[in-house]
Amino acid sequence: MLCRAKRLTIQQIGFLLLTFISLELTGCAEDTDYPDDPFGNFDALAEIIDSRYCFFADKDIDWEEVAKRYRARITPETRQLELFNICSEMLDELKDGHVNLSSRFNTSYYRAWWSDYPQDFNLRTLQEYYLKFDYGSTSGMLYKYFPEEKAGYIYYPSFSSGISEVNLDYVLAQLYDAESLIIDIRDNGGGLLTNIDVLIGRLIEGEIPGGTITHKTGPGHDDFSKPYPFTYKSAPEYRIHFLHRPVYILTNRSCYSAANAFTAVAKSLPNVKIIGARTGGGGGLPFSSELPNGWSIRFSASPLYGPDGEITEFGIDPSEGYECHSPEKELAQGHDEILERALELCRESNERFALSNK
Repeated sequence: MLCRAKRLTIQQIGFLLLTFISLELTGCAEDTDYPDDPFGNFDALAEIIDSRYCFFADKDIDWEEVAKRYRARITPETRQLELFNICSEMLDELKDGHVNLSSRFNTSYYRAWWSDYPQDFNLRTLQEYYLKFDYGSTSGMLYKYFPEEKAGYIYYPSFSSGISEVNLDYVLAQLYDAESLIIDIRDNGGGLLTNIDVLIGRLIEGEIPGGTITHKTGPGHDDFSKPYPFTYKSAPEYRIHFLHRPVYILTNRSCYSAANAFTAVAKSLPNVKIIGARTGGGGGLPFSSELPNGWSIRFSASPLYGPDGEITEFGIDPSEGYECHSPEKELAQGHDEILERALELCRESNERFALSNK
């Protein structure tokens, strides 16, 4: 089936690849019977990550050294809470927001992928000073038309919010007179890849490359399949599109996973500019397994590459010359520099259009 991947969507490819990963991981788990004790649970976790995590080479991580260092902190008397904390600290060495260890009492999460960076966004500032508490809301999106700039604006805070095709038609109909479109995905932590298709499908004609994906073929850190390409297709003609006009995507460090993937493909479009800060990354499709004591481990299993072949795990840069930031102090005073930059570009685009039609 995978030989036909070039005609499949990213969701179909991901499902097939993770099916193979599931079968391979099940086989590995059956080969080693780890005891349900501190050492057994730690060793099971270390082995699952060692054989199935997909970014060791890209991040230059010596997992054998890491696992040995943290295992030295365990004794036969190590209690569950202490073991969980040791394992969580070890997993943080992967610096991956898709890696989580879950127990009945806690779930680990690597937060430094965004917490060590400027936020560059304040929802209250957006709503009060720019949208002025006067905006539409549907399918998790906030939207408004800025008449002075002739710009449509959509804020989409989570790809976990399903976008109804009908509702998106309504939103784009309301913004159809816009000469430019701003899509703000700042603080979007990701969600469903299917929602990428819905949004991108309104910005393109025909079919465009989306990128490639691979999967592990063995326990070695370099054991990967060949890359399988996937594409995005335009929405049907009877849907409302936004074509041949400038589109500005606003990003910050807290754009992750599906938001990161959306940024990668949007950046490849000729009429799109990415404005703001580098996204947070999250370019691996996650998979889950279980330790002897019932704890669940989630980890990046299949690396995702962008349309031009770049790895997306480390984030997507803004378009060249379009990096800017919204300092916290200015946001508190009602000034959002990233959004202001987009609105200024909309005004400039309108002026160029007016001059060209004189």
